[in-house]
Amino acid sequence: MKFEEKTLKSEYVYNGKVLDIKRDEVLISNGHKSVREVVEHSGGVVILAVQNDEVLTVEQFRYPLKKTSIELPAGKLEKNENPDDAAKRELQEETGYIANKWDSLGYIYTTPGFCDEKLYLYLAQDLEFVKEKPDEDEILQAKKTPIKDIYNMIHSGMINDSKTICTIFRAGKYLND
Repeated sequence: MKFEEKTLKSEYVYNGKVLDIKRDEVLISNGHKSVREVVEHSGGVVILAVQNDEVLTVEQFRYPLKKTSIELPAGKLEKNENPDDAAKRELQEETGYIANKWDSLGYIYTTPGFCDEKLYLYLAQDLEFVKEKPDEDEILQAKKTPIKDIYNMIHSGMINDSKTICTIFRAGKYLND
């Protein structure tokens, strides 16, 4: 079976600050026509910052959920920004820390059924506190959480953020050594 779809027509139906939405008419490989609504997003970074068996987490209110979420530091890529630079920027903005050792943990697609958002995952170590630089529209609290507690928080449902769970999973070999 051939897994391809040909775009017949494409139009943007929304252009926003964080994302754009387009509606495509497609021809699927079985000869039928269909519609695909695609959310376009610039992508982002997620940082697992570890020191002394502790992980830096952030707690913040997430408007779409109408509740507070516990997550790893993360953020959106600026236009034409290198993900490595974005990770360094976001770690300091959200936690006040810089890292002297960085490892890439690859990337994930958050919701490939309708969105092209690609998140680059990082492990940051050898941390040094300098100063927070939060965005003006961002209120969050950084905390140090023992690694063993992170796993329990995921299994108990206290942490439900997918990018956090994926990054912790990808870093497993580093955390379990």
